[in-house]
Amino acid sequence: MEDYMKGLERAMSRLPASRGTEDRFVIPPPKIFYEGKTTVLENFAGIADALNRDPDHLMKFILQEMGTAGKIEGQHAVFQGRFTEQNLERHIDSYVQEYVICSECHRPDTQLIRSDRVLMLKCEACGAHRPVRKRKTKTVVPKDVIEEGETYELRIDSVGRKGDGIARVDKFMIFVPGTAKGDIVRAKIKKISGTLAFSEVVERKGSA
Repeated sequence: MEDYMKGLERAMSRLPASRGTEDRFVIPPPKIFYEGKTTVLENFAGIADALNRDPDHLMKFILQEMGTAGKIEGQHAVFQGRFTEQNLERHIDSYVQEYVICSECHRPDTQLIRSDRVLMLKCEACGAHRPVRKRKTKTVVPKDVIEEGETYELRIDSVGRKGDGIARVDKFMIFVPGTAKGDIVRAKIKKISGTLAFSEVVERKGSA
């Protein structure tokens, strides 16, 4: 019996690790930049690859959730309007829960299949399968490019009469105390009043 157990342990140790184990399932956080009035998700292809899903399917879901238009350009996804990384991360998480994670064993080892014209999520780990419910298109107005309580990387363009640094993002003028022209900082938005925003420095990145 002892020899049998040792042999079994050796055999189990040689089995390949499952791709769907939770510690190996890592979704890259969204990385964005702005071009005019559009938001560019620069690591879109990497996210779709990590989820093992068709980029077109993921893109269609995000567009519906955000109520906007957009397109895939190479490795990037471009959205009409200004959205934050937090916005995109929330919608990607929703996609994962609906189209990737098994509701029975909570693993990501799944695939989307059609059965009698019904889209199903089939789990390769436990064998469970469930229909994917149809989602209604949302008409969501894109949020402003900055929000209270969020932190952003800012470049100080000028200094105000009271000595506070000023950064400009889209329609907003952001006051950043204790900074000088050319400074690059990460600042937390404390208050927004119309097109004026007031912030505090949380990290200094350097000077331009």
